[in-house]
Amino acid sequence: MHRYRFLLTRQWVVLTLVAIALIPAMIKLGFWQEHRYQERSARNQLVSDALNADPVPVERLTSPGHTVTSGERYHTVTAKGRFDTGHEVVVRRRTNSDDAIGYHVLTPFVLTDGKVLLVNRGWIPANGTSQSAFPEIPAPPRGELTVTGRLMPDETTAASGIKDLKGLPDRQIMLISSAQEARRLDAQVLGGYIAQTAPEPKGDTPEPIGPPGKEDAPLNYAYMIQWWLFAAGVPVGWWVLVRRELRDRIEAARRPSEDPEPAAV
Repeated sequence: MHRYRFLLTRQWVVLTLVAIALIPAMIKLGFWQEHRYQERSARNQLVSDALNADPVPVERLTSPGHTVTSGERYHTVTAKGRFDTGHEVVVRRRTNSDDAIGYHVLTPFVLTDGKVLLVNRGWIPANGTSQSAFPEIPAPPRGELTVTGRLMPDETTAASGIKDLKGLPDRQIMLISSAQEARRLDAQVLGGYIAQTAPEPKGDTPEPIGPPGKEDAPLNYAYMIQWWLFAAGVPVGWWVLVRRELRDRIEAARRPSEDPEPAAV
């Protein structure tokens, strides 16, 4: 075993310690990616189940002051009533499918029992460069009708990353909050809001908000396998380096000395 004494040198001790530290770190990263994979797969299944569920009346899932849960999110709901365009607001800094910046149109929908449902009717472009003027908004259908949409929770800065700025122009907001709208309207507002899917707008405006996309869970699975392969490869790579170092040392010992010949007198 004296041939492996070089492993006690400073260089090889440091290299071995680094390799030993990398193995559990990579295994831990693999388990973290596995957790992310399971989490995203469960979330995708939850979204799929909600989108494929049969429509239900909105008041079966939410009520004034209710917090929409992850299990209720994206469920298709229906509501009967009329739009109140006089209290309509726009939600700033929203993008469409082409990443163009504009507004979401949030219109109160007064139910037959007097409660109010917030309806996000879709996206409209900003009018010119001014952000203070209220944009022109296509009118919704008049009179009593039935709307259908995907139930969504109230927006928060923590979930969206959007700051709830104050001092905005009249009838403009940053985040959709049923509690804030209840105070503004002085009415009983159902918790959350809906992203309208029917009836479809005339002239394709406001532009309807598309369904949520699936999170890339398979990518986390690939990362999980990758980290565990790295962990398995560390000792293999360490041993390859050891064998290479040993071979180089043996070959160096076998080479004849190359002492210079004495000079002729």
